[in-house]
Amino acid sequence: MRVGVEGHEVRQELGAGDRVGVRPVGDAEEDDRPRPVSTIGILGAGRVGTALARQALRAGYRVLVAASGEPAAIGLIVEVMASGAVAVHAADAARQADVVVLSVPLRKYATLDPAALAGKVVVDAMNYWPETDGPLPDLEAAPSSSEMVQAFLPGARVVKTLNHIGYHELETHGAPAGAPGRRALAVAGDDEGARAVVGDLVEKLGYDAVDAGPLAAGAALEPGTEIFAGRHDRPALERLLALAAAPATA
Repeated sequence: MRVGVEGHEVRQELGAGDRVGVRPVGDAEEDDRPRPVSTIGILGAGRVGTALARQALRAGYRVLVAASGEPAAIGLIVEVMASGAVAVHAADAARQADVVVLSVPLRKYATLDPAALAGKVVVDAMNYWPETDGPLPDLEAAPSSSEMVQAFLPGARVVKTLNHIGYHELETHGAPAGAPGRRALAVAGDDEGARAVVGDLVEKLGYDAVDAGPLAAGAALEPGTEIFAGRHDRPALERLLALAAAPATA
């Protein structure tokens, strides 16, 4: 599997189908509920990837971390920064994981292997940073960066989330379900089942998951938006998603 992952990502600061932001993800009928997720594969061993690995380990998941090249190249990083996670080849992370998270620089998206990720629930936690990613011609033709990624990975079930929370906040802003003011994260994707799977993951990581509807709604989560720039509980996030989806008035 070809995965263009560097040892460290660029800094990602935060600083998805029907209605927007009106119900928690996963509120489907019981027989439609997703199968439990036990293994998370993370492509990227930098600050975002290792912070996510630590939080996923706390939530009880088996965590596989991959980068470009041999696992030995990131073995020490994973051991020190995410003790309990396992450094593996990218192909093994894609094959074994129930959910694969992309936490590599967006400019590397075209080095991912579409065949290896076909059929997988893939979380796009990447953001576009012009100063470091440079021009991305494919992005000019796509309404959002996640739609660009989905077009490149046609067999994958891409879901946008985890990009609008800082790696340094991921481990500290989480709270138990039902906690007052619990931070919410939006989940956008064209595949309703994939949204439910990822919504459950977000909940277990310590955040309220808000269904944002189709993948195009992920544009409201990108850098430069109010959602990206702030910390929001469920009612506030639902309001912002509704505003973003509302038709523009003259």
